Amino acid sequence: MNEAPKKPDDDELAGTEQPFVSHLVELRDRLVRALIAIGIAFVGLSIWPGPGALFDFLAMPLVAQLPEGATMIATGVISPFLVPIKITLLAAFMLVLPVVLYQVWAFVAPGLYRHEKRLVLPLVVSSTLLFFAGVAFCYFVVFGGVFQFIQAFAPEAITAAPDIEAYLSFVLTMFIAFGLAFEIPVAVVLLVKTGMVTVEKLRQFRGYFIVLSFVIAAIITPPDVVSQLMLAIPMCLLYEVGILVARMIERKAALAEQAGDRAAS
Repeated sequence: MNEAPKKPDDDELAGTEQPFVSHLVELRDRLVRALIAIGIAFVGLSIWPGPGALFDFLAMPLVAQLPEGATMIATGVISPFLVPIKITLLAAFMLVLPVVLYQVWAFVAPGLYRHEKRLVLPLVVSSTLLFFAGVAFCYFVVFGGVFQFIQAFAPEAITAAPDIEAYLSFVLTMFIAFGLAFEIPVAVVLLVKTGMVTVEKLRQFRGYFIVLSFVIAAIITPPDVVSQLMLAIPMCLLYEVGILVARMIERKAALAEQAGDRAAS
């Protein structure tokens, strides 16, 4: 009897099977390496520029909008120590995020087919850059406008003295919101690439997505028009970028398929 021919993708993974314990050991090693990288970055940032300088940099957009003589306060006993340490740890994680993502990639890569590797690696790189772009946009563009808008509406009888822990929580929420919002092109491309939706369906959904963007912005951001617009408008623009990129990929795949059909005939 003739055996059924094996698919090329099946042959790619031949011999890559590992026992469950081996996977756990490798996962542990990858996590340890990632934690070591974060630890080294944390120590380095603690030496220079230091936790205090990092907090001053993070608080700069708010402090610049406070009335003359106003300062931030710490209501917790250990907040003056703990908050700068948290900020330093966050900065260390973001600094070595490419190393962390590489460890994740190295762990899952042996179980992926060749075409999946070609798809995953560019998506990991692009999603990382887009997340950093979202955080940078939030810090350099959004914070200045939001804090200026809020202070403009503050009555003169109120002395502004924001708590540093509340500020850190606000900053983290905004960073995550804008970082994830800038991932929209990656999500759109993935939906098209996996065949879950088509570019035409995404175009038809455009109106609903605009409404959804403003609803999400109203829920996540502070209750002011400035921050809501600064989140919703980029989300709509990035949705269009995702559609354009997905359309380019779709055309490229169609041309490759046509070339393959001509070669076969």
